[in-house]
Amino acid sequence: MKARGKVPMRQCTGCREMKSKKEMMRVLRTDTGEIILDTTGRKNGRGAYICFSMECLKKAIRSHGLEKSLKTSIPEEVYESLQKEYEKIEKPE
Repeated sequence: MKARGKVPMRQCTGCREMKSKKEMMRVLRTDTGEIILDTTGRKNGRGAYICFSMECLKKAIRSHGLEKSLKTSIPEEVYESLQKEYEKIEKPE
């Protein structure tokens, strides 16, 4: 039998908890500087991870965790569009 590999762990930029990659949503800064939600987790660019909770997204915005992780300043319009997209796909707890 083949042993299972390690489960990739990532830290939420909102609550700072370590969780498996599959339990989180990836926010991505593309090469062109666009900031989007990466639902596949496979797109090219610098990524930051957030739990499937609106509360964690709000914490990441308040603490500027996304800006630090993505190494860029994020305009208010981008935060608003992220919140709208997040509301559509937020998982119930």
